[in-house]
Amino acid sequence: MSRQGEALENNPVSTYGQVKHWLRKRRPSLIVVLLVISMIVVFFFDRIVISIHSGEAGVLYHRFSGTETDTIYSEGLYIISPLDTMYIYEVRKQVARHEFDVISNKGLTVHLSLAVRYRPEYELLGILHQRIGPDYLGRVVLPQIESVMRKELGNYTAEQIYTNEAGLLTNAILTALDEVGRNYVQVEDIIILSIKLPTEMITAIEDKLKQEEYMKSYEFRIQTATKEGERQKIEADGIKAYHNSINESLTESVLRFKGIEATLKLAASSNAKVVVIGSGKDGLPIILGSDQIAPASVPEETGKTEPVAKPDKKSNGNNAKNTPNTLNPAGDDKS
Repeated sequence: MSRQGEALENNPVSTYGQVKHWLRKRRPSLIVVLLVISMIVVFFFDRIVISIHSGEAGVLYHRFSGTETDTIYSEGLYIISPLDTMYIYEVRKQVARHEFDVISNKGLTVHLSLAVRYRPEYELLGILHQRIGPDYLGRVVLPQIESVMRKELGNYTAEQIYTNEAGLLTNAILTALDEVGRNYVQVEDIIILSIKLPTEMITAIEDKLKQEEYMKSYEFRIQTATKEGERQKIEADGIKAYHNSINESLTESVLRFKGIEATLKLAASSNAKVVVIGSGKDGLPIILGSDQIAPASVPEETGKTEPVAKPDKKSNGNNAKNTPNTLNPAGDDKS
């Protein structure tokens, strides 16, 4: 090649012209290739551009190397190979409802309705995907809970299950939580929404419970009556002891002294009274108030009060009864 040819090759204008000539020559092929690439990008856009939203996490599966168990893809936008697959899991708390039947030890069917609150273990999401898969709720969580509940409750009667005797439902739930927690899933709570039995069985159980409550009420009433009787007996014994103590202390001399004190108090009062000296028991005076004295008759002419004399016991006949015995001021009989 001559020096002029080398100069033409090293000239940028000449190189650009060669490229342009090459592109013009292969234009149809390039257009086809670009169209194919565009179609591939459009068709596999969802597999290439991956968006992980809030409350989600992703696990990447490589076509040739398998699942990435040590890498968890958090929220954000990722571009991956269309040959790979990104599995997205919801890592928020979730609630699933489940219903199943339990056969008691006497052959009766008990229908349970549960609400399960769960979420996958974030750090173990890759292992969960590799060993169980996205459908871990239907594969592990609910079947495991149902199996444990049937095993734990199948040893009891329908009445014991319905009344939750000795907390057997609570114990069964705790056992189920422990079993499910071994499968890379965190079950926070299992709530029993309802327990259904045959109508006749429910009526019989409720009637039995009512009778038990009645019996407890009667026992309480008996205890109350017993305690009340004991209280009254203690009160009566106290009153008896009090009276016995008073009877022992109330001697005849004390009673006479109390009578003298009462007489002195009545005599010192300002109320009108009549005192009869030496006429009471033990020689104590009798004090009569003004309302105990017989009213005197007042003549119309003189306005003086004259006492009414008692009838003479020695007089006989009607004349003695009708004739009053008038006493003079000195107390002598005029007749």
